[in-house]
Amino acid sequence: MGGKVVHKGNAKVHVSGHASAGELAYCYNIVRPTNVLPVHGEWRHLRANADIAIRTGVAADRVLIAQDGSVIDLVDGRAKIIGTVPAGLVYVDGADVGGATEETLHVRRTLAEEGVLTIVCIIDTETGKLTEQPDYLAHGFPPEMMDFSDATPAIQGALTKAFRDGIEDLDQIEDLVRRAASQWAHRKHRRSPLVIPIIVDA
Repeated sequence: MGGKVVHKGNAKVHVSGHASAGELAYCYNIVRPTNVLPVHGEWRHLRANADIAIRTGVAADRVLIAQDGSVIDLVDGRAKIIGTVPAGLVYVDGADVGGATEETLHVRRTLAEEGVLTIVCIIDTETGKLTEQPDYLAHGFPPEMMDFSDATPAIQGALTKAFRDGIEDLDQIEDLVRRAASQWAHRKHRRSPLVIPIIVDA
């Protein structure tokens, strides 16, 4: 039975840009380097690359495994790690280098994987009750998850608690609504969307 070779040219598959162990050994045997500094990959990849270089004849003390921030000196044909400097991750956000942070990336991952739910609540400040059903504006949810009416009792419960506890600060009320909606989404759909509550006084 015939088969078809699948590669990046005829299918949407990821093809590794890393050389195989055999290819690395072949290159080391041709080039015969006096120093080797494996780069790219996790520590175990670097270690495996270094071991291949040693097996092909590179002296073990001339095979360096460096980390981010390692300072490498090359004097008289010998490479040595002589120290470290502070180094961290630099995020590139479009044309902005270093502007993105782990916090902003976390928000983006949440938006991409969990969705975003905006809830507009109009409340009667005299009673702490909803004057009408909240408006739910959702993105990133499949069609079968787009009915949020079951969340309304949880939201009303949060508003009732705020009214009973004498909470009048809008930020605190919004936080209670956010937590109630988030807990509902997790119970109902096993999702943790970014919840944005908007409270409007009637």
